[in-house]
Amino acid sequence: MNRLIQYAFLIVACFFCITVFGQGNNQSNTRKDSVVQLYGIVMTADSLQAIPAASVIVDGTGRGTLTNDQGVFSIAVLKGDKIRFSCVGFKDKMITIPENLDGNQYSAIQLMISDTNWLPATILKPRPTREQFERDFINASVPDDEYEIARQNTDEAKRRVLIMSLPADGREAVNMQFRQQASKYYYQGQQPPINLFNPMAWADFIKAWKRGDFKKK
Repeated sequence: MNRLIQYAFLIVACFFCITVFGQGNNQSNTRKDSVVQLYGIVMTADSLQAIPAASVIVDGTGRGTLTNDQGVFSIAVLKGDKIRFSCVGFKDKMITIPENLDGNQYSAIQLMISDTNWLPATILKPRPTREQFERDFINASVPDDEYEIARQNTDEAKRRVLIMSLPADGREAVNMQFRQQASKYYYQGQQPPINLFNPMAWADFIKAWKRGDFKKK
């Protein structure tokens, strides 16, 4: 009797292990089968021009990618995911990856419609004559606070402080990098000049010293 119970327990345990292992494999295969490679191109709906740097976002996940210069994109998604296409100046578009998709690839040609913003009309009325314009310009009253702000912003000392304290923007940084690269290539294979013996550099240094550029603010 005890041996029969042991056999029965062994059979039940084996059946349970086979069932759990089969379910695990099915779930793994299901997850693997649900991954889809989404690829395609984003273009304008009116002229069929490629849209570069358009956002392709998997809605609700924060994952996404950008289109290249030809408007082409590629991203791994799951079946049933909602994909949002967005770009500045165009209306957002949403597509859904079919859940019953055969295979693991899905292509899309997404056309974007221009998003037009209508601004209120502005009517410009010039002065009839130059003399009237000069008279009205001179007689225009400027509030004292705005005049004082304008005077301070055009002060030479304050402009020097702002130039020295504000960080360079993207254009200035790129121009500086290009100048450094150009100088490096220009003097490649030879000794670059030393400004210590350059009279023009000394003249610029003296002018900057007289202006007070090296004074502590």
